[in-house]
Amino acid sequence: MIRVLMSGCNGKMGQMITGLVKEDEQVEIVAGIDTYTGISNTYPVFKSFADCDVEVDVVIDFSNAAALEGLLAYCISKQVPAVICSTGYSEEQLQKIKEASEKVAILKSANMSMGINLLLKLLKDAAKVLAPAGYDIELVEKHHNQKLDAPSGTALALADSINDALNNEYNYVYDRSQVRQKRDSKEIGISAVRAGTIVGEHEVIFAGTDEVIEFKHTAYSRSVFGKGAVEAAKYLAGKPAGMYDMSDVIAF
Repeated sequence: MIRVLMSGCNGKMGQMITGLVKEDEQVEIVAGIDTYTGISNTYPVFKSFADCDVEVDVVIDFSNAAALEGLLAYCISKQVPAVICSTGYSEEQLQKIKEASEKVAILKSANMSMGINLLLKLLKDAAKVLAPAGYDIELVEKHHNQKLDAPSGTALALADSINDALNNEYNYVYDRSQVRQKRDSKEIGISAVRAGTIVGEHEVIFAGTDEVIEFKHTAYSRSVFGKGAVEAAKYLAGKPAGMYDMSDVIAF
């Protein structure tokens, strides 16, 4: 049984993962970290990593950027791997994560969905075939009306995956309203929609002459991210120091 320390356990994702793990015979949440302790859990909850005295095999972090220093210090001192799912890190913090990965196993991904990470792989293969054949590439992402950033981190990760397969020769275009000119062949158009309660939808379009090929991923609930985080924790437990991502979890 893999013992998990759930950082941000009393947040929406933390509570969702708590529920998911109850149905999984391979993992168990044995402790949690959260500054808010007003929720009753079946495991002990500590206000900081320094307070935690429970032995664990891996940390799943769905807290916030402010908790990073305590998380990394704990993982390095205890030699416990971490699946980092929080977002909003500064460049300085990202560098600290990279430095920590030299001492302990860390998995960080722009999106924890298994489906999105499989799509990242598939797009590389598609781009290598279709882009040289003259297909235009467009990406449309849709999210709820409360999301602050645009385009989404996942949209950029999808675009980066395509561009990486094409030797980074393509430019990203986010707004065509200010320039009246024909589309350049070496560009990836990225459009964002913010409306209603859309959890997350990403569509990649390869458009050629008389033919259109579309790749689409739709998240109907945030549980897809929780399931991915749990699978990542199973994979990372016991791994040597290094920087990992979800492509390692779904490697084939």
